[in-house]
Amino acid sequence: MSDILGFWSEWFPDMLGGFAISLEVTAACLVLGIPLGLLLALGVQSRSAPLRWVSLVIVEIGRGTPALILLQFAYFGFPSAGLTLSSFTAATFALAWCTGAYTSEIIRAGLEAVPAGQREAAIVVGLSRLDALRYIILPQGLRVAMPALLGFSIIMLQASSLCFTIALPEVVSQAYIVGSNTFRYLPIFILASLMFAAVCIPGTILVSRLERRLGRHAA
Repeated sequence: MSDILGFWSEWFPDMLGGFAISLEVTAACLVLGIPLGLLLALGVQSRSAPLRWVSLVIVEIGRGTPALILLQFAYFGFPSAGLTLSSFTAATFALAWCTGAYTSEIIRAGLEAVPAGQREAAIVVGLSRLDALRYIILPQGLRVAMPALLGFSIIMLQASSLCFTIALPEVVSQAYIVGSNTFRYLPIFILASLMFAAVCIPGTILVSRLERRLGRHAA
């Protein structure tokens, strides 16, 4: 055991630097992807047929294509069209698209969960459709969607491990480098999994508590 702890302490700074990049790309894809999901959710519900169909196509491609394929497409496919992206930019683009596609359905479900009486009340008091959306529907719908959005954020942190396939120096890439240099793959991947667990497990507990609290308030 002391041998493993010594091995971990030796390589922990490199692994921590890789995990910081994992957190950065996750934060970037969420900052871009969740607002995109909101726009797509509104687009899918739009009365404009062209906007509705464009939104549906973006959502279905993002949901129907594995995140790994989107990563490969952004990093290796775009250069064929004359657009070369860094590994971080490609990872952000691909994961933000995936995030936007999935969160659009989460947000849309939250918006549709707003009672019809709230919408009717907005009309009765003379609010425009835009004002009703801003002041009545969005605040309540996003509140309903919040636990699912937080849960999806944890999934995207885990999905960031796929970025090792496009040479992003995140934590899994660092683990492969250490493993190839030392031939000790098992302990270094255990360390990588512990780093993910240190964030994901408390995050999962937080989401569960938030769901219970919101459930009590809804009742």
